[in-house]
Amino acid sequence: MASNYSEKYGKQALLVLLPLALLALPVYGAAPSVAELEAEVATLTQQLAEANARLAQAQSRAGEAEKALADTRDVQGTGITLGPVTIGGAIRANYIYGNYEEVGSAPQRGGNGGNVEFDTFRINASLEYDQWRGQLEYRWYDGYNFFHTGWLGYAFDDTSQVEVGITRVPFGPGPYGVSQSWFFDQHYYLGLSDDPDLGVKYLTQWGSWDLAFAYFISSEGNGRGGSADSARYGYDAVKWKSAIEPNGDIVEAPANGYEERNQFNLRAIYQLEDVPVPTDVGVSMQWGELDGKRAEDGHHWALSGHMVNTFDNFTLATQLTRYHFDVDDDSLAELQLLALGAYDFAWPVATQAWVPAVSLSYRIDTPGIPWLNYILPYIEYSNVIKDDNAFNDSELFIVGSAWASGGWYIYSDLAYSNGNLFIGDQDDNYSNIYQGVGDFGVDGNDKWNYRFNLNLGYYY
Repeated sequence: MASNYSEKYGKQALLVLLPLALLALPVYGAAPSVAELEAEVATLTQQLAEANARLAQAQSRAGEAEKALADTRDVQGTGITLGPVTIGGAIRANYIYGNYEEVGSAPQRGGNGGNVEFDTFRINASLEYDQWRGQLEYRWYDGYNFFHTGWLGYAFDDTSQVEVGITRVPFGPGPYGVSQSWFFDQHYYLGLSDDPDLGVKYLTQWGSWDLAFAYFISSEGNGRGGSADSARYGYDAVKWKSAIEPNGDIVEAPANGYEERNQFNLRAIYQLEDVPVPTDVGVSMQWGELDGKRAEDGHHWALSGHMVNTFDNFTLATQLTRYHFDVDDDSLAELQLLALGAYDFAWPVATQAWVPAVSLSYRIDTPGIPWLNYILPYIEYSNVIKDDNAFNDSELFIVGSAWASGGWYIYSDLAYSNGNLFIGDQDDNYSNIYQGVGDFGVDGNDKWNYRFNLNLGYYY
């Protein structure tokens, strides 16, 4: 944009400035020579070039931090273009080795060399027609499927856009929180990053501010699966078929829990300029209602401060969040727990907690390796620090790297956690009411588990 500005307006500016310079000549005395005028024009031209350079630098900074956090997941293949619509997709598989015990028909992953399993098949469609924009994505997993995204938008100009439909909730420093890894950080499992909901979102830039305003009438809803309400991508308060008995047993019961309604979001990110390390500082706010299925209605809120620092190829992202679910369920609320669900599975989480998270990554471009575009090593840590002193914290530590090559994008992660359902097994002993009942909730077992995960994805 800066170069277009210079080409379009540079000569016009000189034509304006030159007559003004002539008008400013002294009324008395000799007129300046041609050489003096040429020198003045040269000075003005240099000043104009410097101003254009500063403009280009400021424009390139717009959204730089969010782009750095989004590059690793917004992987797009070549796709098929049909007029204003581009159709593509992806297929992914996992190799898994870690602390998993055989439970029922579930695979044993702790030995015998681990196992390979299907991860995702998805179809994407994007629309660009004049100022109209749109995104559609549907995903299939093993035994369940759902809409991930489905919105139609309008771009008012280069800095403002509105989206209506199933769109990502604006919360946190980037579309995926602070994380670069395949596992995300603990914000994701609490519904506080990369969470699509049904509503309207407005994005705009105002000077050094990136602003987002949104209203969501509900969560994205349930897809097709075996759970009561959890065949979905983003974690939401859901209905579930389980209940906690007084002795601590989890049993089948008529669907209870909550559904999200009337949620409001505001996010403001300020881009600090003229600093040695480009920095984006932001705040995210969220408030919404909870529609009780077998209990009184409640509400929830979350407040987060976040920052992204970019220096050369380094990206450091930090976030601190406070969240609270105010509920009065017939069983879980007595334990300060709430059922959240995604990936066709619901499980209790703590209703009040602090969530710190940090991620450090370094992008290594590989122009000398024809079959590899770049490598992105990273190290990440996040934690759910719960208010109830009887609950154990849920920590997650990840070290890994992403590898990009054409349409291929590969994650290699080693995760270590004492409170994440996707990292390892958990003790099924519920003889005590504070045993088990959710890694993100009581985490009564407080067991450390590890998982090595290799995710191979091809994007077409």
